[in-house]
Amino acid sequence: MSYTKFLKSLLFLVVTSQSFTQLSSNECMEQLSIFAESAKIRNYEAAYEPWKSVLDNCPKLNVATYQFGERILKDFISKSDEDSKEKYVNELINLYDTWAENFPMRKGVNQVGKIFSSKGQAMLDNGFKDQALIYETFEYAFNNDPSSFTNPKSLAYYFITAYNLYKSGSDITLEDLFEKYEELTEKFQLLQINISRNLDKILNKEESGIALSSSETRNKKIYNTNSNAVGSYLKLLDQTIAKEATCDILIPLYTKNFEENKNNSLWIRRAAGRLDGKDCSDSPLFVTLVEQLHSLEPSADSAYYLGILNDKKGNSDEALKYYQESVTLESDNYKKANILYKIAVKFRNANRRVSARDYAEQALSYQPSMGKAYLLISNLYADSANGCGDSQFNKRAVFWLAAQTARKAGRVDASLKKLADRTAIAFEGRAPTKTDIFTEGNQGSTITFPCWIRRSIKVPTL
Repeated sequence: MSYTKFLKSLLFLVVTSQSFTQLSSNECMEQLSIFAESAKIRNYEAAYEPWKSVLDNCPKLNVATYQFGERILKDFISKSDEDSKEKYVNELINLYDTWAENFPMRKGVNQVGKIFSSKGQAMLDNGFKDQALIYETFEYAFNNDPSSFTNPKSLAYYFITAYNLYKSGSDITLEDLFEKYEELTEKFQLLQINISRNLDKILNKEESGIALSSSETRNKKIYNTNSNAVGSYLKLLDQTIAKEATCDILIPLYTKNFEENKNNSLWIRRAAGRLDGKDCSDSPLFVTLVEQLHSLEPSADSAYYLGILNDKKGNSDEALKYYQESVTLESDNYKKANILYKIAVKFRNANRRVSARDYAEQALSYQPSMGKAYLLISNLYADSANGCGDSQFNKRAVFWLAAQTARKAGRVDASLKKLADRTAIAFEGRAPTKTDIFTEGNQGSTITFPCWIRRSIKVPTL
């Protein structure tokens, strides 16, 4: 759909703007300077009239007209009563259309996805009832410029809008819904990888003992905040589709559509991934999907799934071979880390603790910010407490090591901070008390665990 046709399809109430006398270019620049100075100090009331003058008379003057205009109107909306709110809401919605028409690019980069996803979110935030129109707005943003459509909240509500339409009996089918879910899940994963790449540079510098600059400290907070948001909204996606994504629904759906898509490697990869993610890999359909995927496009994914199949058959050595092949075939370090983590989980479930920790640590070598790998290792240690140590004190001391490892998860991954802290506190509660340390008289000493853990912990000082 062209931009012009898209605009014509939007059935909004157009608010007629107040007429202004045509301004000269110098007058436009003067008015721009006036509203920009006021907006910078959040004096939006003073900024409104000169801003509106520039928008109506010189819409192509500067992108700042739209950037500040969005802030001005959102502020007016938040402070308006119901009678005047509608006026400013419609001005904001129309602002996005004018923005995309006059400044679809910024520094040579397409911004249509960002602009229209912001428009869709504004429609939602301000109570627009037409879910189909909101969905079309998000859809236009995602289909025409997915690269700048990066706001995790808007991505999540793009899917929730699709889900609501599906549940209301619209033209969106269950197949469409799952396809949209896969597309957006992949988008969230890409966002998380990009955040991790930036965060890991800072974590590696910290680990080396080099002090961070003020900008790096600030950026670390930003990356952690963004990571937290991505994790939270991806969880919202999973919760939204949970009732539809059961084995009883997925298997018949993918079975029905397999013949039509048997040569579509993307469809097969997504279907196999969904069945694996929902623990439906015991189904014969999963076998069919995996074998077909590997014949069409041998890849890290297909090798990993072949590893699962061999695990199911009890062929542990053959499974490991495919898992390792999967790691080798993957060229992206962050995707490689995710595969290694999934292998670690498989080994943990099989009670192969040494292998589980080994693969979790390999994952961390590629992605130091993978907090869930630290949590996995932490739980491996806690599960081994009774079997490690030659005394009751030393066995319980394993929980210090487990807690210490759990806290690392929260330090490197802000989205896991609360879970990591709760886990660490629980483990510390099972470790020796101050009274125990006093009785043993071993404060400050080092305890080495001779079992598979083969790590040490220092007894806290009283």
